[in-house]
Amino acid sequence: MQSLSSTELFRRDLTEQPVLFEEHSGVRKVILNRPSKLNSLNLEMISQMFSKLKIYEDDPTVNAVILKGNGKAFCAGGDVFQITCSMLTGHWSFGASFYKKQLTLDHLIATYKKPLVCLTNGVVMGGGAGLSMHASFRVVTEKMVFAMPEAILGIFPDVGASHFLSKLPGYFGEYLGLTGARLDGETMLACGLATHFVFSKDLPLLEHALSSVDSSNASDILSVINNYACKSNMKEEELHKRLKSINRCFSRQTVEGILHSLEEELLNNSAEKWIAEAVNSMKSASPTSLKISLRSIREGRGQTIEQCLAREYTIFCNIVRRKITNDFYEGSRAIFFDKDKKPKWEPPKLELVGAEMVDMLFKAIEDDDDWNCLQLPARSSNMLDHARSKL
Repeated sequence: MQSLSSTELFRRDLTEQPVLFEEHSGVRKVILNRPSKLNSLNLEMISQMFSKLKIYEDDPTVNAVILKGNGKAFCAGGDVFQITCSMLTGHWSFGASFYKKQLTLDHLIATYKKPLVCLTNGVVMGGGAGLSMHASFRVVTEKMVFAMPEAILGIFPDVGASHFLSKLPGYFGEYLGLTGARLDGETMLACGLATHFVFSKDLPLLEHALSSVDSSNASDILSVINNYACKSNMKEEELHKRLKSINRCFSRQTVEGILHSLEEELLNNSAEKWIAEAVNSMKSASPTSLKISLRSIREGRGQTIEQCLAREYTIFCNIVRRKITNDFYEGSRAIFFDKDKKPKWEPPKLELVGAEMVDMLFKAIEDDDDWNCLQLPARSSNMLDHARSKL
């Protein structure tokens, strides 16, 4: 039997570790390491990150934490295929257990007591947004692709999205949540999803500089990042123009009203590609998911991060139980299993999704012993959040 060299063993070990943890003096690094799966999150990754972050937070020798991903994605979301399989072959509560752990991790990041710098250089979607958008410092690059495309899958923008999307300027959060629109790094900076923009070529230099930080003072971390950060006024001007149209359309009270307004806007501004993309995306999405998404984001404006996460957990559990809607499983079938990309939503039209049905999805589950409301530990708010909008 041929033996493996130490280098080969090391490489194999790296591929088998879904999350890597490194120590650099007073700085700790948490590195997502499933590049072949775009760093999609599984239960092992979530559990490991939560445990380590708790240790780092309580360790007086740790000044700051860096969170990043290996490969071309930071994190493309949760491992939906694996989660769906566990529920189809087992019980819906398997998915709920995973989701509870994920939201608890997101809450820890959102209330982290030490500076947490998220370096995102690539795809950030779904669960990846839950990790990055709650960090105290959110650094993006020109290689960023950010989106919350859950409605296309038959679910809704979750992992705290009803909190961070609702804090964006005007009705930009509704626009992102209902259409799954993709943003680049400069637009993320302009709207407030990111705190800093750094060119990808400078990211290793920034990471190296952060690794040597010997202070847990947020202003010291900020000073280091500012040495490498850039600003783009062009994106702010472009976003200002787009935001006027977005506010006209997405300020409507109902999803039907928003879609109708977008279609009228398209007639008057046919050259605006983003409007056509928004219309097509909403027409392809689950009608039920769109109505959940709109209500969830709007409720999030007046709620704490804890209230948002608890509400999202309740909605998720109602969805995966399949007693009110089957759209999540149908969306998973169309995208991940049969891959025909032709989901058959039920109800198939917005006007057939009644208010009573949506209300049921927001209500606590009272007829199932496998469900309990999400109870998060009491923690103070993250006082290091320097964003939202630059507008």
